[in-house]
Amino acid sequence: MNTVRLKVIQGSLLAKEFSFQERTTCVIGRALDCNILLPDDEAHSTISRYHCLLDINPPDICIRDFGSLNGTYVNGEKIGQREIDADPARAKRLIYPEYDLKNADQFKIGDSVFQVSVLNQSAAEENLSSAFIIDNENSTELPTPVAVVEPLDKINLLLARAGDNNDLLCIKGYHIVKELGKGSMGAVYLAKKIDNSSQKQVLIALKVMLPKVESDPLAHQQFVRETKNTRLLNHKNIVRVHDVGCHDATFFFTTDYCEAGSVSQLITQQGGKLPLFMALKILMQVLDGLEFAHTVKIPLVVLADGKKTSATGLVHRDLKPGNIMLKKQDGVLQAKIADFGLAKAFDVAGLSGRTATGISAGTPFYMPRQQVINFKFAKPEVDVWAAAATFYKMVTGQYPRNYTKASDPWLTTLKTSVTPIREYDASIPQALANIIDRALVDQPEIIYKSAAEFKHELSKVV
Repeated sequence: MNTVRLKVIQGSLLAKEFSFQERTTCVIGRALDCNILLPDDEAHSTISRYHCLLDINPPDICIRDFGSLNGTYVNGEKIGQREIDADPARAKRLIYPEYDLKNADQFKIGDSVFQVSVLNQSAAEENLSSAFIIDNENSTELPTPVAVVEPLDKINLLLARAGDNNDLLCIKGYHIVKELGKGSMGAVYLAKKIDNSSQKQVLIALKVMLPKVESDPLAHQQFVRETKNTRLLNHKNIVRVHDVGCHDATFFFTTDYCEAGSVSQLITQQGGKLPLFMALKILMQVLDGLEFAHTVKIPLVVLADGKKTSATGLVHRDLKPGNIMLKKQDGVLQAKIADFGLAKAFDVAGLSGRTATGISAGTPFYMPRQQVINFKFAKPEVDVWAAAATFYKMVTGQYPRNYTKASDPWLTTLKTSVTPIREYDASIPQALANIIDRALVDQPEIIYKSAAEFKHELSKVV
């Protein structure tokens, strides 16, 4: 398993070590809620309360100075120090640069010097195959590797160059209707297939994901193993995951097709915000889906040391309007939460890489402070907070915090409070506004710990 280790080799924290084996963000500074807390003493008086951010996805690590007054030093070179008199355009270019760190690099904050160690486990020692697939939705066993030289039984994923740098996607058992969207890590297609139980043709969404880093057999198996738990989420307000697999370093999965698009698209179609009654209906359905996911029994969890155990609940960690899909059921819109655990599976397998701070981790617009401090903070309450933030966006067209181009969004999340919702729309009933404002409190902690608790409070006023 890849590990990033930080050891303090100079300063009052001498010899202290911090070890990271999974995707996370880590804030360093003097504020009490920093993940790595530096002493609030004379030796560290030049350190900002929120000084810098580490974006870690082993074996990758990046450091981002928050435009501190005295800067951060990487291998003796100062980075990120702000210019007090810089005009906004120039400040935007100078503040918050990002630097990739590698094994044996050092960075200095005040009098504290950290040394980076990157430990890599060779996947070749694992003796795993590089092609496998889960094709039985009811299976409770881990996937069985399939030899690379053998054909996959039901799905053969091939990417062939088709001129003008376009990819021609050919998948055995599926008929591609059209491309639904494309992002930095893959594409989503509308496809048709024959349902095994009904023998009828059904529409599904097929997502193809290309790893940002060179993948290996161990990463393949980790990805499929992680996605296994998402198959347990059989709920009307959660997009169901069906087939999951990989071939030739290309990962794919199929899900329910939601023909009405996403809540993000609906907001745009409605002119920037939704009617209150429509947003409330979507919110309540999202909370129903979250309540199910947060309490579902997970029969098999594989820990970092390889031991197996059971657990309760899955946390989304990236809930936002773009991840809430809509489907028409008897002419009525039904909200369904998408990508539950799939991004985390890519992170855990080390496949998402680190293209830039904040991109791998998502964006903080729908994240509470707890996730910015430590992205792997994965308690149900972060999803509850994100659901409230999504509602806020649906009815006001604004983010809960005031993000501007002149300020770093991660630092804005750390240092500013949520704007009361009625400041954007005074027509929102006061009782409802009070609950939403309360749901978006995240300092010192998030108030509503569960979707059921938040939904119960809402039911009193709607």
